[in-house]
Formats: sequence, C-alpha cells, structure tokens
Amino acid sequence: MIAALHYFEEFQQLEHTHATTPAGRQRLAELIAKAGDVIRVLDAARILSVDRTMAAKTLARWTHQGWLRRVKRGVYVPATLDSLGSEHVLDDPWVLVPTLFAPAYIGGRSAAEYWDLTEQLFNDIVVLSAQSVRRRVQRRHGANFTVKHIHERKMFGCKSVWRGRTKVSVSDLQRTIVDMLDDPAIGGGIQHVADCLSEYFKRQDRNDTLLIDYSERVRNGAVFKRLGFLSEQDGEGPLAEACHARLTQGTVKLDPALDCSKLVTRWRIWIPGYGKKGTPP
Repeated sequence: MIAALHYFEEFQQLEHTHATTPAGRQRLAELIAKAGDVIRVLDAARILSVDRTMAAKTLARWTHQGWLRRVKRGVYVPATLDSLGSEHVLDDPWVLVPTLFAPAYIGGRSAAEYWDLTEQLFNDIVVLSAQSVRRRVQRRHGANFTVKHIHERKMFGCKSVWRGRTKVSVSDLQRTIVDMLDDPAIGGGIQHVADCLSEYFKRQDRNDTLLIDYSERVRNGAVFKRLGFLSEQDGEGPLAEACHARLTQGTVKLDPALDCSKLVTRWRIWIPGYGKKGTPP
C-alpha cells in the first residue's frame, strides 16, 4: 500500500487517540484522502477551497513541519508518520513517474519484473521518457531511477496500470522485449535479456506478430539482428526467419557493453568470443 493510504490510516488513529484534532490537521487529512498519492498545488486549492497562492503557502508550511515531502516545484507527497526524518517516503515510487518524467513509461528490466519475465530484482526503476534527460541516473524521494530519452513517436505499446490511485504507463509484454533488444543496458545486459526472451517464448500470451511490428516501428536494425540470433539459439525457427528477412546492412554488437570479437555473418552480429580474438566459442 502506498504512503498516502498509510498516512491517512495513521492520521485516523491519531483522531481516535485524542479527543480533538487541530483544524489544520483535519484539513491535511482531508487533502490526503481526496488528492491521492501525489498532491499538486491546484489539487490543494480545489480541495481546501483557497486560491492558488494560499494553497502553495499551506503546502510549503506543512512540508516545513514534516507532514509532506516536496517532489518538485508545486508537487508533494505525504510523509508517513513512521518515516518522518528519513529519506524513504513512498512504498511504491512508481507513482512518481507521471509527475517527474511524463510523457513516460516504465520499461526495460523494471517492466520485465512486472510481466514476470524474470525473478531477478533490481534496485532501480527504468523509465523511458520523451523529456530531455540531463542525468541518466537520478535519485528521487529515496528511489533510484534510470531514465532514457526516446523520441515521442516511439511512445507506443504501453499499458496503463493503477498503482493505488495513480495511473502509470508500463510497456506491454512485446514492447518490453523490443526495448531490451534495442538497448540491452536497460534490460540488465544481454544475458538477462536472453533469459527474459526465453521466458517470453514459454508464455501463452506471446504475440510474435506484434513483436515483429514493434521491432519495425522502433526503426533500429539491431533489434532484428539480436532477436533473430537469440531466437535461432532458442530453437524458434519461424521467428528467426522472419527476422532474417528484415536484416539491414552493417554489423552490430550483441551487447555494446561487451567485448564482442566473433562475427556471425548470417546475422551480421558480433558476439563475445573466447580465447584470442576471433577464436570461435
């Protein structure tokens, strides 16, 4: 459960403990109950029936008192009573993604976890955003975000999910695979990407037609080379042939982060070699 609901429940307990509750706290409890996980100045103005200036001052005062935490200018989240003074506030930092990075969606290894393609746990949340990205790695509100900039035309293949009372976009099953093949780094490295792809092949909801369509739409020939090579290794002949028919010119590395010294000419892809450079595995 997210921090806002924890906070509201704890606040209700305080009301039962004390005969009376100060008016300011009653207003804060009302705001949290109605605004949801992320509180904006305009939300506060509407719920508290004050103008925007007064709402901003009120939120700033509650933040100074430790009841709220500022996410960015004009945006706040509740601080649970047991987390006051600590860096960690939100139990589910996914709720921050629309506010901090929109237009954006959660993808890569984070989406792979969501779709049960992996049991591996990562200590960051991967976000693909159409905003310009100044810092690829960001720590916000006690959570680590790895942010990749993508063109707005590539904002497709996403599903809306509710996290508490906040709607968040996450890449769907096929788009998750394509994004990790497009950039193995956001997939946790090519070995992890290959493992996720193998899990995808076992699923009843796999959709290779959609997988091919998404691969074409991202306009990166490396996706078909990596997908085709890994599919063939996994015994997925029909999918591999569909990828081979769409090969582009030039060669790519299976994983740009690795020393890839062996060229697989059929797929125009460099893969890690063993021993001296050029020695077959």
